[in-house]
Amino acid sequence: MVHFVGAGPGAPDLITLRGAELLRAADCIIYAGSLVNPALLGLAKTDCALYNSAEMTLEQVLAVIRRQEKQGKNTVRLHTGDPCLYGAIREQMDALDALHIPYQDVPGVSSFCGAAAALNAEYTLPGVSQSVIITRLAGRTPVRSAESLASLARHGATMVIFLSAGMLAQVQTALLQGAYTPDTPAAIVYKATWPEEKIARCTVGTLAESGAAAGICKTALILVGDFLSPAYERSKLYDPAFTTGFRKGSGE
Repeated sequence: MVHFVGAGPGAPDLITLRGAELLRAADCIIYAGSLVNPALLGLAKTDCALYNSAEMTLEQVLAVIRRQEKQGKNTVRLHTGDPCLYGAIREQMDALDALHIPYQDVPGVSSFCGAAAALNAEYTLPGVSQSVIITRLAGRTPVRSAESLASLARHGATMVIFLSAGMLAQVQTALLQGAYTPDTPAAIVYKATWPEEKIARCTVGTLAESGAAAGICKTALILVGDFLSPAYERSKLYDPAFTTGFRKGSGE
């Protein structure tokens, strides 16, 4: 059987308990070597077969899985963060379906959660933003025009931008074509939760300049929106005047 496991954002103790147990029991681990913290491989058995998928094609990954399956072995396909985001798992799952190889998907902590934690930030603040847009700038992987960064920026919602740290000038230009202004708060979080984590707080207007000054050009998330400013409204949930299903508010 194949277990797709989210490794978490970087810190080895942020993998889920289920994911860690599957790593310990695996006969074979195929890991995203360019992104997954290698410390997680220390959980593997001494005789576990290890493959770095950064050096492999999809066909080579599937060939390893087929060999392991024929021997009745368990394979962990270890992806960074949560593999449902930019993890290229759908094509692997479809191929396994065609091969009649069983699999399961084990979620992980996404790097966008790790980045918020690094900033002590809450993406959804009353009176500020109740929506989070997770997206990327078009690169070698194209983006539909309806999902272009400039188009999505028109909403002015909280935005988390993946896979774009090497194109900060283009990101900045696209964001300014939407509802954001040069003074809109922003942050660049490099390797959130890793020992080498680095944070550059800035504004949309200084995004490219701040990234260059911090030496950040890859493996980083770009966070944009007024959720990074100090102003917001108090939550109704804990307001003494607000009635919930568990208590009566003082205002009623």
